[in-house]
Amino acid sequence: MKIEITAIERLLKGTGASRRLRHSGKTPGILYGGKDEAKSIELDSKELMMKFKHEAFHASILSLNLDGKSEKVLLRDYQLHPVKDNILHIDFQRIDENKKLNAKIPFHFLNQEIAPGVKLEGGIVSHIMIDVDISCLPKDLPAYIEVDLINLAIGDSIHLSEVKIPEGVELTGLSEENDPIITSVSKPKVVVEEVITTEEGAEGAEGAEGAEGAEGADSVDGSEGSESKDAESSAEDSSDKPNK
Repeated sequence: MKIEITAIERLLKGTGASRRLRHSGKTPGILYGGKDEAKSIELDSKELMMKFKHEAFHASILSLNLDGKSEKVLLRDYQLHPVKDNILHIDFQRIDENKKLNAKIPFHFLNQEIAPGVKLEGGIVSHIMIDVDISCLPKDLPAYIEVDLINLAIGDSIHLSEVKIPEGVELTGLSEENDPIITSVSKPKVVVEEVITTEEGAEGAEGAEGAEGAEGADSVDGSEGSESKDAESSAEDSSDKPNK
């Protein structure tokens, strides 16, 4: 996917100038690298955000049209607003076709829904890594690297060394001492027993409260009955006495 972006050179610099630029619907940025000097640039915020949301924008060679001149660049850094959906600042690096570059490339996970550990055993897939650092010539830069989970059962995992890498691409973080796990399938945690135990405890508590309530009621009824009988007996004794 070829992505083209348009920019113009930014003459006014500084915090105040950048703030006014953002209020006018523009995003400040910088273009550096190569034999030419670094240049401050500005881009249309809405157009930039539309292209920024594409995955390829972050891991592909971009075509930057600066004041009518097209240059091949790579996204190097950006700053997002903490609340609003816009870019506060963005950095691009010029690309030399004959020199290797370093980039962070996303993983694409395939067949995770039909992996035996998931489909047959009810396992849960965990992605420990979602991207990887690579080194290659610009012409060999992949948009993503595929990781196939088709054979994973519960307890299985895939290490970085097991991933099929495109020709001309080197994994800069891989070594004999460092071969991290990319993804794994694990057995889901069971919490049903704990829930049942809690319910049984609640039922037991309710039963105990009911028994105590019944005993209390019987006790009250018994005492009321005794008091009633004493009152009746006293009344009968009074009626038996002769009047003076």
